[in-house]
Amino acid sequence: MSAEPIAARPQPGAVDPGRTPPIVDHGPRGQKVVALTFDADMTPSMLAALKSGQVKSYANLAILDILEERRVPATFFVTGMWAERYPDVLERIAAQDRNEIANHTYRHAAYKPNCYTLEQLPRTEMTADARRTFEVLAPFGGNQTHYFRFPGLCHDAAALTALAPLGVTVVDGDVVSGDPFATAAAPIVRAVLDRVQPGSIVVMHITEANAAFTDEALVPILEGLAQRGLRPVKLSELLASVP
Repeated sequence: MSAEPIAARPQPGAVDPGRTPPIVDHGPRGQKVVALTFDADMTPSMLAALKSGQVKSYANLAILDILEERRVPATFFVTGMWAERYPDVLERIAAQDRNEIANHTYRHAAYKPNCYTLEQLPRTEMTADARRTFEVLAPFGGNQTHYFRFPGLCHDAAALTALAPLGVTVVDGDVVSGDPFATAAAPIVRAVLDRVQPGSIVVMHITEANAAFTDEALVPILEGLAQRGLRPVKLSELLASVP
């Protein structure tokens, strides 16, 4: 892995530190391109399930196989804990120039009250939590970014203020696949293809044990995008013309 610090590379989507982060949920609608994003969640309870043998894996390698075989660009929002648990998988992601790496917090705790069933992160720890993840991700190299995604897409003014010193761009998404809750591939495919349009940011997961059908849904999704004339691109390419 490269030891180059993250601050030494260009940061797609970065803004001036101290400014309240911009929030984007889609790119320009004028071009027939979309961004496929995959969240790599990891919480202390997920890590404990792995260590106890209760869960086999939170890294769906079949997704990477499909993306690599079809040469499809993707952006991965990675928690620091996931990177530490799966360094070999993150190295594989970083080695592909078609991929980008973004920040999904350190331990996938909520930055806003009442965000699903997620643990609540104290306000005083939010800045350090996000900064720690950038520090964990930096040595992996690849196409590092300053894009940031909140767990559960939950954020408020206090959370945004906490991130202001880090110069991030907050990325939500206008097409939420629902893959963590799916019991089959078909609902994931429908959720994506029924909502997708030019400029969409699609939210999926690479966490195999709690998003078990994402790999099975991915090929029909890619074929459906092609039928609609929609081409997957890197998130930075999709957002290049966003102010």
